[in-house]
Amino acid sequence: MTADGVRPDGPIARPAGRPEGAAAPVGERAVVVGGGLAGITAALELADAGMRVTLVEGRPRLGGLAFSFQRGELTVDNGQHVYLRCCTAYRWFLDRVDGAALAPLQDRLDVPVLDVAHPRGPRLGRLRRSALPVPLHLLKSLATYPHLSLAERASVGRAALALKGLDLADPALDDVDFASWLGRHGQSDRTIEALWDLVGVATLNATAPHASLGLAAMVFKTGLLSEPGAADIGWAHVPLGELHDTLARKALDSAGVRTELRTRVLGISPAQNSNWEVQVDGETLEADAVVLAVPQREAHALLPAGALDDADRLLEIGTAPILNIHVVYDRKVLRQPFFAALGTPVQWVFDRTDASGLKGGGQYLALSQSAADDDIDEPVSVLRERYLPELERLLPAARGAEVRDFFVTRERTATFAPTPGVGRLRPTAATNAPGLYLAGAWTATGWPATMESAVRSGFSAAGAALSALGRPHEHPLQEAA
Repeated sequence: MTADGVRPDGPIARPAGRPEGAAAPVGERAVVVGGGLAGITAALELADAGMRVTLVEGRPRLGGLAFSFQRGELTVDNGQHVYLRCCTAYRWFLDRVDGAALAPLQDRLDVPVLDVAHPRGPRLGRLRRSALPVPLHLLKSLATYPHLSLAERASVGRAALALKGLDLADPALDDVDFASWLGRHGQSDRTIEALWDLVGVATLNATAPHASLGLAAMVFKTGLLSEPGAADIGWAHVPLGELHDTLARKALDSAGVRTELRTRVLGISPAQNSNWEVQVDGETLEADAVVLAVPQREAHALLPAGALDDADRLLEIGTAPILNIHVVYDRKVLRQPFFAALGTPVQWVFDRTDASGLKGGGQYLALSQSAADDDIDEPVSVLRERYLPELERLLPAARGAEVRDFFVTRERTATFAPTPGVGRLRPTAATNAPGLYLAGAWTATGWPATMESAVRSGFSAAGAALSALGRPHEHPLQEAA
């Protein structure tokens, strides 16, 4: 959810697009395979530059893995997705689809952290920022953080200064695991649990021993050590499908993009009259540029021979699961929008009552469980027995409440695994095949697998395609160009 060297409040240029219903000008043709955030971004960028674009998606909706579905009267997100103020690419996306007001940012970073394993009973702490410059903006919060000892708080400051001094361009960082580096810089197991992993697991989808130092350093340097407001949190106050499907489809239509849902891509091959032919259900699409914006294994299966050096490295990019637990109570049990937890299997809890459309005075909570290897395949009954008592430990008001519904959503391959060495496996947007490009959070964006990374990859693929075609274009993020 973070990036190095990006000014959190820098200019975000929004292209005007074409008027509603206007036809795309005659010109080069592009096919974008995949309707997640990467594919939508690439399609919008190519269309705004004047290309005739067809976006092909196998599912009946857009949005990739950040989507919504109906469960009775509830509109449910498959998982809780947040972004930070420093996520300038995703903020561009929200603005481009007219959704920024529906996913607002906090005025200032404020994360309630509840430790239920404290010897004196549950104890609440907060990670907050002030308006002071970096690194003083977190000084007061760290000095009063009750989940660490005085010595541990002091050690965090020293490690943060060492982290700030790392050169993110150094490829050697990718070969080191974050936990080893933290240990060498005086971080105790408790400090890692109560601070570094509290943030890192949610952003990297891995605990410190399984995370590349390069990716972890990027997250913390940009989110916490770049600008005072960089880590302010934003999240959708409406279902994700309203942003990533409904509004995105409207933006694509307005830009002149032809969007084909429920359409499988059967193959991609060189063509005589254009660079490429894309075989889909019942049709062959000719294209001067093709963007593959699909997961790495799907991309590997579709890539023509020789299109990528050592293409099998895509199969070496591991995946990591995310489990989401959904609980509907008959009454209000949580009086804040979200909190993080320590001393319990529960990680982050969000109130999704209003966004889901729940009626009748109850409350709907969503638990986001990253790096969920131990729980991802457990039966719902086991998860219910494990997590409902934990919620009662965290939320006293839940102890007498009736559970109206309990269900789970599982994304077994939610993200790429940010393990040490993954950097050398992630390909750039360009391939060896002229006119064929890759996009997706798993490509070489420098970011972990976040919505921000997905949008940035779409920029990169579209930019590479336009440059190769000799079409002038401006990068929407001026400071990232």
